[in-house]
Amino acid sequence: MPAALLALAAGAFGIGTTEFIIMGLLTQVSQDLHISIPTAGTLISGYAVGVAVGAPVLTLASRRWPRKLLLLSLMLLFIAGNAAAALAPSYGWLLAARVLTSLTHGTFFGVGAVVATQLVAPEKKASAIALMFSGLTLATLLGVPFGTWIGQHWGWRMAFASVSGIGVIALLILLRHVPRALSMPSPQGLTQELAVLRNGAMWRGLLLTVIGFAGVFTLYTYIEPLLTQVTGMDNRMIAFTLLLFGAGLALGNHAGGKLADRFGVQRALWVSLAALMLVLIAGRWMFASTPLAIAFVLLGIAAFATVAPLQMGVLQSAGEAGMNLASSLNIAAFNLGNALGAWLGGAVIAQGLGLTWLAWAAALPAAAALLMASFASRQTSPVQTSAMAAGMH
Repeated sequence: MPAALLALAAGAFGIGTTEFIIMGLLTQVSQDLHISIPTAGTLISGYAVGVAVGAPVLTLASRRWPRKLLLLSLMLLFIAGNAAAALAPSYGWLLAARVLTSLTHGTFFGVGAVVATQLVAPEKKASAIALMFSGLTLATLLGVPFGTWIGQHWGWRMAFASVSGIGVIALLILLRHVPRALSMPSPQGLTQELAVLRNGAMWRGLLLTVIGFAGVFTLYTYIEPLLTQVTGMDNRMIAFTLLLFGAGLALGNHAGGKLADRFGVQRALWVSLAALMLVLIAGRWMFASTPLAIAFVLLGIAAFATVAPLQMGVLQSAGEAGMNLASSLNIAAFNLGNALGAWLGGAVIAQGLGLTWLAWAAALPAAAALLMASFASRQTSPVQTSAMAAGMH
């Protein structure tokens, strides 16, 4: 595997870290900026909405850009956004910096996956995409707990500054190792690119992604105050629990892809969403004590087991002609689910129901997604999705 793939993985690591790092810093940010926990949660919603808007818009706007130039430009924007977050004097400034950073997310992963396949022999394309997406998995496994640890010792601003530093390293590696002479995307007209938007099955798949992931983030957005105030964990145990959750994400990501490959998208969706709903229902009691809360790893497994089936379902519905735009739209859908979940969790807290009710509130959208998956009738097009499936696990 060429070094350029490691550069793409480094960029994916930085982007994944900046998306999720705020979860472990909500209490610090709320106290320092004098805002409530639900208001701090909108920093996650704002990022997610930025991805939802930026992914399809930038994918279409940059469809004729040289690939290396686009990747470098996205990483520069990423560095600037995190530096602005580290210097933010107010909540509004921090929210704007988060939205700026989020614009890089969807397009980097979409373009990066295409570039990865151009760097290797045809029989290694799936492995190349998998290696790039391993950066995102490592972000949840190592980047977020490490960022939380930095925030606990040197403040949340230093955590964002560190992520900006990761971006600088990724930029230098991309500049050095990604070849300039990458093939350009085939010239398609805007009308042809947008034709997939008339595909009803694709939109149903996107809606399922939004609702399914909303259940995950209704709880995960507020995990730091939940572990602190309900479970009574200290900073060291919180970092350890987040590390276990990241390990669960990695396991679930792999398991979801294998499940979809072996049993098909529909059955994999049903099994993974049912597991997610049951774990969230159990979460009402899971956080009562530290030993039970460490079982939080189960939530990570169940949450990311849904990713590969959801992605494959949308790609199959879209067909080959609309795969690029559909892929970026599904990344947007995941992040809309993040935003919806953060809003729902904040609404539960604002109503005075208490942090322990977040798990049951999170189970509601998971149950709705399970019902949708149970009655969905997907039409599978002859598109080859094995490369994307491998990239997700």
